[in-house]
Amino acid sequence: MIVLLAQGPLHTRFGDFTEYLFYDGRSESIAIVQGDIAGRDEVLCRVHSHCTTAHVFNGIECDCREQMAMAQQRIDEAGSGLVIWLDQDGKGNGRMAELLTARLREEGVAQTEAYAQLGFQRDARSFDRAAEILEFFGVGSVTLMSNNPEKASGLTDRGITVAGTVNLTVVPQNDLLRKTYRDKVRYQNHSIEL
Repeated sequence: MIVLLAQGPLHTRFGDFTEYLFYDGRSESIAIVQGDIAGRDEVLCRVHSHCTTAHVFNGIECDCREQMAMAQQRIDEAGSGLVIWLDQDGKGNGRMAELLTARLREEGVAQTEAYAQLGFQRDARSFDRAAEILEFFGVGSVTLMSNNPEKASGLTDRGITVAGTVNLTVVPQNDLLRKTYRDKVRYQNHSIEL
């Protein structure tokens, strides 16, 4: 069960948002909101998991940083929407798990399969907090900005209506990201055009 801890203005390269900080007794989640979303249908929504590699260290093996920018830009262009940031690094397995899989990934093993080989879950993320945040705002339905069908089903399983999805795919500029995309299509059924 989430509780709202604080809120305040957030000025970004993609316009002005209001930031809401939630807590569930174990970890914090953040929603950044633009415009009036209460009671609205087909609200643009990005559910985004923390990624130390991309957001802190500017890693090039994934597109997390670019997807965040694309989501904020689309919300700003539409005039309303929200991004929900979940503290779920390493697909919910944590930073240590991601570091422990590095050697296997260097050998060509897909990220999710590397987690499994080391005894972690392929994807340990939960979208329960995202659903609770959407309920907090009274959103009628969302248009989910994601390539991941598990995010849509994770929300619908919690009673959130996903009216549609919008892909967020960047043109890969390196072989590492190309491999990541191939692995996501093969092992996670992501809707990415290669």
